[in-house]
Amino acid sequence: MTSETISAAASGTWKLGDLTVNRLGFGAMRLPQAGGKALVADAVPRDRAEAIGVLRRAVELGVNHIDTAAFYFSPLRSANELINRALSPYPDDLVIATKVGQPRDPSGAWLPHARPEQLRGLVEENLRQLGRDHLDVVNLRIVGTDSIAERFGVLAELREAGLIRHLGLSNVHPHQLAEVRAIAPVVCVQNMYGIGVRPDQDAFVRTCGELGVAFVPFYAVAGSGRQAGASGSDHPEILAVARAHGVQPAQVRIAWTLHRGPHVLAIPGTGNPDHLASNVAAGALRLTEDELARLDSVHRHGF
Repeated sequence: MTSETISAAASGTWKLGDLTVNRLGFGAMRLPQAGGKALVADAVPRDRAEAIGVLRRAVELGVNHIDTAAFYFSPLRSANELINRALSPYPDDLVIATKVGQPRDPSGAWLPHARPEQLRGLVEENLRQLGRDHLDVVNLRIVGTDSIAERFGVLAELREAGLIRHLGLSNVHPHQLAEVRAIAPVVCVQNMYGIGVRPDQDAFVRTCGELGVAFVPFYAVAGSGRQAGASGSDHPEILAVARAHGVQPAQVRIAWTLHRGPHVLAIPGTGNPDHLASNVAAGALRLTEDELARLDSVHRHGF
């Protein structure tokens, strides 16, 4: 079986509330632009047909969890509207997770974090762009350590009103998760995490598993490159594991996150159809105990 035919189902499944997803999903951040950094005002728009083709191929490969946001856009391209164009009418099993919290203005510049009274408008913007009457999962994305109860409470009210099915958090701290779980159920946490990236998150990853909350790493492949993408260089241990399995280092990085627990989901993003197939195939990669120990050491001690 080649990477072109491996299904995301090989990664196993997890439930986001009552919604079952394959653990290998797709992140839409890189879809609107071609090359260079994502989420910058002067990004170069990606070819529309290419982006639509990648989305449709992802679903063909078994991806049923797509991560997006209304603020994922470049000049001429919006991730949400590409998803709508490519996949609507949506498959019954497709789960689309979006996020609200810090919008961008039409020029692409970041705006201050949304006030509680602005959140409904941001939710409605996602509904309009995606062509949905409700959103499967909405993550509140924040920066900082202050209380998020008021903002999360607004989303909880929208959940009660039927506009949102499930709630999650992005870029948060353990005490913030504890704070809002008293308001409404939380099905997932999205934080930056990967080999050698934020080893201080290890305990939080375990806590999420104990609570039955999915942990969804972002920049698991890009690491410190963040929006700019992977640097192209890797630790010798990662390269050695990749050679042993005949795979790419990025696939080892994705597989390592999935080995952190059955509640850990992967959402690698790309606009390249070959990279897409490779990322999905990483869900079938099984690392040995020795390989995991070596990679864990790299994770803890850095590059």
